[in-house]
Amino acid sequence: MRHAARTDDCQSEIVKALRAAGIAVYYLKLPLDLLCWHRGRYVLLECKDEDGRISKTQAEFMASWPGEYHIVRSPMEALKAVIGEGAMR
Repeated sequence: MRHAARTDDCQSEIVKALRAAGIAVYYLKLPLDLLCWHRGRYVLLECKDEDGRISKTQAEFMASWPGEYHIVRSPMEALKAVIGEGAMR
C-alpha cells in the first residue's frame, strides 16, 4: 500500500523564490515535485531537505526521463537550475 507523499520543508521557500523571479511553477507531486517553465524551457525539480534521499520510484523515473531535471535543496539551487548560474550574479 502506498503512503501519502511527504513534502520536504524546503519546498515552499523554493516555490516562493522561483515565482518571485517570474518563473511559472506547477506542483506535480509524483514522481518529482515541481514543473517549472522559464523562457521557453521546461525543467522538473525534486525538492529535498539536506538529509532527504531519492526514492526508488524517483530514481527509476529519472533514469528513464529524456528531459531536464534537478534535485534541489534550497531556493538558490532551484533558481540556478532554472535560470542558470550566469543569471544569478
